[in-house]
Amino acid sequence: MTTLLRSLVEAVVPTAEAHCDTADGPAVVDGRRALETGNINYALKWIQPDGEIELAEVFAKSLVVRKLGADAAEVADRLFLETLVRLHRMGEGVGFTGIQPAGTSIDPIVVAADRALEVGDDRDVLALAPAERRDELHRRFAVALGKKGFDINDVAAARDYVAAYVSFFKYAEGEDHAHGHAAHGQHSHQANAEAHAHHSHDAHR
Repeated sequence: MTTLLRSLVEAVVPTAEAHCDTADGPAVVDGRRALETGNINYALKWIQPDGEIELAEVFAKSLVVRKLGADAAEVADRLFLETLVRLHRMGEGVGFTGIQPAGTSIDPIVVAADRALEVGDDRDVLALAPAERRDELHRRFAVALGKKGFDINDVAAARDYVAAYVSFFKYAEGEDHAHGHAAHGQHSHQANAEAHAHHSHDAHR
């Protein structure tokens, strides 16, 4: 076992709950896309700027270790994905308890919210929400949908979408103020303000 692989094995963190903590959830799906394409920007949108250095270091090592074989790739991928989700959860102001397996039961309204953004129609998710919350839920849906067409290499715009995405989902789940929603908004505005001063990682293909 190489020193690099050993360091990755020893660094693997314990394993999370919530929509973005599942193996088939959006953060992990984007994390896998980052590993497959070599473009970390797919993952960066899920974390705040102060986590970029840590994630980029793990990403670079993971890309190297993945080439050492199937077992090494599994360990490297796991470390990167868990680091990604942990940093995302920190940005929300909550702890990380691991990535739950694919197929983990998800609240039907969350499934409907995902589908709404996928197809651009929120009628099904509105039908599952209490009547008094539908206007605000629709407003948040419209905001998120309007930010969806970002360029993946525009990290500030991508983070702005994620902030709107989290706001929509947490309200759908019944939380007026998502844990860390204020933090998401704060960092999103910060990211936009620093967009021209802060570098956007170039795609590595």
